[in-house]
Amino acid sequence: MSFVHTNKKNVFNWGKIHNTMLAQESQLLFLIVFFIYGLAFFVMGIALFLETSRSPSLTEVRLLWPLAVFGILHGMHEWVELFLLQASWMETPVGEMVSATRLILLAISFLSLALYGFQASQLSKRETLSRLALPLAVLALYFLTIILSTVFAHKDTFFDFAILTNNLIRYLLAVPAAVLASLGLRRQARKAEEEKRFPLVKNLNLASLGFGIYAFSQLFVSPLDIFPSQFINNQALFTVIGIPPEVIRTATALIITIGLVRAIQAIEVERQEQFSVEREARIEALERVKEEMAAREEMRRDLLRHTVQAQEDERARISRELHDETAQVLSAFSLGLATLNNKLDKEHGDLVSTIDHLQNLGKDMSQGIYRLVHDLRPAQLDDLGLVPAIQNLIGRECCKMELEVSLDVEGTSQRVDPLIETVLFRVAQAALTNVSRHAQTQQADVSISFEKELITLKITDNGIGFNTEGPFIPPSGWGLAGMRERVEAVNGKFILKSSPGEGTSIEIIVPSTSTRKDKE
Repeated sequence: MSFVHTNKKNVFNWGKIHNTMLAQESQLLFLIVFFIYGLAFFVMGIALFLETSRSPSLTEVRLLWPLAVFGILHGMHEWVELFLLQASWMETPVGEMVSATRLILLAISFLSLALYGFQASQLSKRETLSRLALPLAVLALYFLTIILSTVFAHKDTFFDFAILTNNLIRYLLAVPAAVLASLGLRRQARKAEEEKRFPLVKNLNLASLGFGIYAFSQLFVSPLDIFPSQFINNQALFTVIGIPPEVIRTATALIITIGLVRAIQAIEVERQEQFSVEREARIEALERVKEEMAAREEMRRDLLRHTVQAQEDERARISRELHDETAQVLSAFSLGLATLNNKLDKEHGDLVSTIDHLQNLGKDMSQGIYRLVHDLRPAQLDDLGLVPAIQNLIGRECCKMELEVSLDVEGTSQRVDPLIETVLFRVAQAALTNVSRHAQTQQADVSISFEKELITLKITDNGIGFNTEGPFIPPSGWGLAGMRERVEAVNGKFILKSSPGEGTSIEIIVPSTSTRKDKE
């Protein structure tokens, strides 16, 4: 079989079908209708394809790709048919391959539409067999009848074959596919209605209605001696209402395209709203986490403050008990020994010596208890404040530790919260002890700066130092963790700087709430 029309009659037959319905002056308008018909479906297909590429996660979108294929291929089919009509009206020979391509595009497009209908309807295999058994049996019988009639009629021209194939595609593929698509869109609309997605419902229903009308329009085909095209065909429709079926199909194509494009827009709006809600939810969750972390940090600091305060209260209680009870007992013991010693004669030399020794032990114990009382809770800290307490610390303890310490006070010395004073004093005490024990130096500097809302305490030395970021970890006796915890308990900052061979610097910055002037 040749793929080029050489028979003039065959060349004109394709356009003759439409020439019987249209006047010569209306052919241009008819071509415009075909162009719009193809453009509507092509634009729909491109829009659906872009949506499937942009958001493949949405269920509605995942179902749309067969519909996108249908729109693109069917739009191309209509443009190929437009070309064939124009060529026939201009009496231009066209190769049979062009007609064959049109039929292939038509068949594949409706197969894609049927696939979408099956997917959108969400039919199981059992449901498919039960619902479609009778229609498929009727279509199979019809198809067999057509084949047999075609064989016996000896229709051996390509034109006859093309017309017959076009009609069969529309009967056997187009009508069922459009019906399935309409039902699938309606099912999706009901599902969206249950989810209260009303803008999507309206547009899906519009597209469903369009495919329902489109399925009906596919019954109007070229007249042939096969049922039901002898009675229901394009010529009969034109005779009754004066409108070619292509016009109806174009109108339904526009309805379908508008419905589906608006449905895509509704899905996009929903997605943006969902993203906004999720973003706000994430922000709120982060805010809640921040608030919880802040609350936990405040609870931790409160616990630290209570712990530090409890420690100091217990130290003060022990100090009072040692001072008021133990120290007095020792003093009375020493006084009794002295009285006994005065009453003894020199003849009791050994006993006198023993009593002297006991007196000396009593004095040593008294001094030890006094130092312990001072270490537990310095009286200067409660009575005079931070600066006098540190001055006493430098004068007594540092001399004992053979450590030379300089003290520099900037700003006006003032009384602050007792807990803050205690924390600063304990840090200074621990830091100077560390310098004496570990820094391998006899020189340290202490500076205290009083500002309007802050107090800064800084202790520096020129000792051996250490690497604060390296593998070296200071000995546990340094008590750095305890210092940091005490400072954080009063909402302060603990800054540690040290390098091997360059000494160590500890800086404490705490808020101050002035209560009364320091007594000088």
